[in-house]
This record gives sequence, C-alpha cells and structure tokens, in this order.
Amino acid sequence: MGRQRQPRSSERERGTSLQPSTSAAERADKACRSCGRRMEWRAAWARNWDDVAYCSDACRARKVRPVDRALEETIRRLLGERAATATICPSEAARAVAAAQGDASDDAWRALMEPARRAARRLVAAGEVEITQGGRVVDPSTAKGPIRVRRAR
Repeated sequence: MGRQRQPRSSERERGTSLQPSTSAAERADKACRSCGRRMEWRAAWARNWDDVAYCSDACRARKVRPVDRALEETIRRLLGERAATATICPSEAARAVAAAQGDASDDAWRALMEPARRAARRLVAAGEVEITQGGRVVDPSTAKGPIRVRRAR
C-alpha cells in the first residue's frame, strides 16, 4: 500500500494569483491600428494592455501608410457621392487610388485590395461605416469572401 497523493490546491483556493487583476472595462476589446481587426485581451498583455496597438508583428511593421489613408478617404468620398443606403465594393476604392497614383494596370488595383479591406475595417472600428455580406452586417474581423461597405446606420 503506497501513499495516496493529495490533490494540489488551485491558486484560487490559496488566494494568490500570478496575474494582476484587471476589471472587465480594462479588458475591453480594441481594434488593431493597422488592419482594424478586433484584438481580445490576453493575459500576456495584462501589464501593458493600454499600450497594445497592433495585433501582430506584421501589422506593427506595416503601420498605416499614406496609401492606406488615401483608401480611407476614397471610401468616404465614394459613399458620400451615393445615396444614403448605397454600398460600395472595396475594389472601387482600390481602382480609384491606383488610377490616382497613375497606374491603371490590373495588377496595381489588385495589389490594393487587401489594403482597401483593412481601410474599411479601420473605418468600421471608428464607427463610420459597416461591412455587409448578403445585405447583413457582419463582423469585419471574421468576414471572408466578397464584402460591401455602407455608411453606418
């Protein structure tokens, strides 16, 4: 007959915690400054959650470039030129910015498609627009496939 192991008590039972306590308000989701995707609070970021601005090293390296600001402004302009209920495709903004840069080739605007989607997500995070699929508003962080952009209602 061997000795029976006693179950270890959890940290809660001992009353200690390795992580600093944070309230739910301090843990609110935020949007990446570069891509606009939602970032959820992580325990690894507990000490500097207020300073976290980017969701990944790639976004931190990319930041927001002048072409990204041009795409945001083009989305705003295109929506402003249309009826209040109208939508646009991000490709329209990509084509307009590529043409403004003097490059009207197919590859130029196609290269701007993902930056146009990022610009739309940043505008969603700012509360200016909504992203839809099939006429329904979707979460821009998880939307896959073709999207449309409309003014926020």
